[in-house]
Amino acid sequence: MDIRKVKKLIELLEESGISEIEIKEGEESVRISRGPTTAAPMTYYAPPLPALSIGGSAPTAGVTPSAVPSAAAPSTGHLVPAPMVGTYYSAPAPGAKAFVQMGDEVKVGQVLCIIEAMKMMNQIESDRAGRITSVLVQNGDPVEFGQPLFSIA
Repeated sequence: MDIRKVKKLIELLEESGISEIEIKEGEESVRISRGPTTAAPMTYYAPPLPALSIGGSAPTAGVTPSAVPSAAAPSTGHLVPAPMVGTYYSAPAPGAKAFVQMGDEVKVGQVLCIIEAMKMMNQIESDRAGRITSVLVQNGDPVEFGQPLFSIA
């Protein structure tokens, strides 16, 4: 990666309100962060599901089995994380068809979504072939670096 590009990234980081950026070009990547580097990275976990009783009795916590969220399944598939901080968009334009939906088959390199960061639209591609089992964010949601976006089985 060209040193001029790295310097420009540092300038953009200083001008913006973000504290960390990671850019990948082919096999090369650079991560620039400001502030203390001793902080542990943030990890996102789904909240624990309420316990369900076994047998014919009613489930605990007043939750019926049909009310258990289907987003609990991502742990069985490959999670596609957000490579940057920004705003998640599921389609190329407002009102357009989403790049992918739950149940779609995807190929390596297929565009899954767009993340807008610093007024730039970044296409996020699949790093694995398979079927989308979960879409873990909604259109227009802010996303953090490393936040799971999709589950692919």
